[in-house]
Amino acid sequence: MSDVMETMTPQQLAEACAKAMWNDDNATQKLGMRLERIAPGEAVLSMTVSEAMTNGHGNAHGGYIFTLADSAFAFACNTYNQVTVAQHCSINYIAPGALGDRLTATAREVSRRGRSGIYDICITRQDGTVIAEFRGLSRTINGTLLPTAG
Repeated sequence: MSDVMETMTPQQLAEACAKAMWNDDNATQKLGMRLERIAPGEAVLSMTVSEAMTNGHGNAHGGYIFTLADSAFAFACNTYNQVTVAQHCSINYIAPGALGDRLTATAREVSRRGRSGIYDICITRQDGTVIAEFRGLSRTINGTLLPTAG
């Protein structure tokens, strides 16, 4: 590990990893998501439901809700400077989102052991109504987000 990373606090490392990921995350950026908060094993992202994100019932399309949750999951599990990917994800839709809703995905680490992690993501709309619950299982692979000395 580089001298710079050795002097970083866990919060500073999480922020640096999030910045590195954000710079290359076209999907998250192009959908208008905002990274509201980052901490070790945690992330909060938000997104406003646009007309292009509604389905034939006029509700927020489940795929966009899943994408918001998946992005929060990705940012949460990549806060340790180890490249980490999704191994399995599932979502339960609870209430519909609508055009103009501001959806927020709050990701928190449940468990992280060895190369595997479990993360729960709760998606709410602006009035606090829970829209969906997402669980992601992660797997750490080779590589780092930040350059290392060596």
